[in-house]
This record gives sequence, C-alpha cells and structure tokens, in this order.
Amino acid sequence: MPITNQQVAGHSFLRQMYDDSYFPDRVVDQGRAVLLRLCERIEAEQPSDLVTLYGLTQAATEEFNLLDREFVAAGSGIETVAREWICDEFCFVASAYGFADADADADADAEELTAGRDW
Repeated sequence: MPITNQQVAGHSFLRQMYDDSYFPDRVVDQGRAVLLRLCERIEAEQPSDLVTLYGLTQAATEEFNLLDREFVAAGSGIETVAREWICDEFCFVASAYGFADADADADADAEELTAGRDW
C-alpha cells in the first residue's frame, strides 16, 4: 500500500543512521521498513484516539526490539544516540498523522509511543 500522507512520503526515515557508518545500511533499511509499515497501518486503520495509536506504535516498537539483535550481530546496536533518532521518528509519525499538534486535544506522549522498547 503506497503512503498517501505527503509529509511522510517525502520524509527520509533514519537519515542520521544512514549517515553514520556504525549502523549497517542493510539493517537500517529494516528499521525504515518498520516505520513505513507503521505509517501504512495508521493510514489503513485510521486510529481515532491515542490508545489505538499507541497499540500500533507498540507493535512497531516490538519490531525494533527484535531488530536490535540484527544490529548487534552486525557489530552495531541501538545505543543512546540511535535510540533518540528512532524515538524522534516515532514522534514525527505521530505528528504527521495529527497526534502531536500543539493545538490538538490528542497530543501523543513521546515516551508512550515507544514504551515497550528494550533498547
């Protein structure tokens, strides 16, 4: 399913990780795919509240939990800086779909978006 949100479609997910040779591109590609699947699910399911959004982001967070093993196997890992970059991407997604707007009633919590992370 192609992404219809133009802000998301034009976004370079995990750009900082691609720019850092510590993170293998083939593994970062998998992380980018997780984020794109999250966007596809948001567009398909159109969550109307934060509880539903958090359910979707938690599923994507679990995928990143598994992906951390791939990073470690490649001599890398999701450490402090990468954690922040990935969390920023989750916040970007929430904002792009209207869940993190200063004027909105439904303002996604950055920590809650990835609350199930073990990285």
